[in-house]
Amino acid sequence: MIIERTIQRVVGSNKTSAPDPIAIEKKLRLRVNSNEILSLYCSPVMIKELVVGFIMGEGIIKGSWCTEKMSINMGDDIVVDIDATGEVSLAGKAITSGCIGGITIPKEIIANSVTSTVNISPESLLRLFGDFQRQSLSYQNTGCIHSAAISDASTIIAFAEDIGRHNAVDKVIGASILEDFDLSNSVMLLSGRLSSEIASKCARWSIPIVASRTAPTSLSVEIAEKAGVTMVGFLRGTRFNVYTHPQRIS
Repeated sequence: MIIERTIQRVVGSNKTSAPDPIAIEKKLRLRVNSNEILSLYCSPVMIKELVVGFIMGEGIIKGSWCTEKMSINMGDDIVVDIDATGEVSLAGKAITSGCIGGITIPKEIIANSVTSTVNISPESLLRLFGDFQRQSLSYQNTGCIHSAAISDASTIIAFAEDIGRHNAVDKVIGASILEDFDLSNSVMLLSGRLSSEIASKCARWSIPIVASRTAPTSLSVEIAEKAGVTMVGFLRGTRFNVYTHPQRIS
């Protein structure tokens, strides 16, 4: 995920040459039945998990496809080939210019669709988030990598890093799907902003608790409230804010 480049470091009037770690960014081209349907930019790790989480979450393939037959070719671009039956549709989807440079799909959020009674104590949530931050080594090295994790409210089950926060989320969701982990009793941990799309992904997969070190947007809070998702923000040190459905923080 990282390359090293010699840079000029300036402090006041002093200038020195020094090695500096830089995050790798690559273009991923997704082809279904030999037809390229979209491209996005990502960190070149956990590509299978990213594609599984993205396709299944956004409902791009309306038919059957086998993850074991997915072809991933790593070159100047990352080319992923999938054989699928049925319809492949991008109708109603909007190209975004945000972190993932990909596609977001408007989906109606069903009120109270997330009904899990899973709960976590403040102490356990703070401990989990500390473990999560200690795993975020690429961010510590570069300052420009997002992290995401899925937990069973006790330990971290899946962890991913990416230049795009939506990509990191899709990676841990894809990893959970491939490992057949029940997302309906999970806690999602994030390093980045809690946007409406992040809230929608949690609602879509019935993830009951999502927590981040940063802030939510007004629309993400509305979606979480309507869907039944517990949203936690500004999780730093020994404090955090609970914006929706606080009953799960026991």
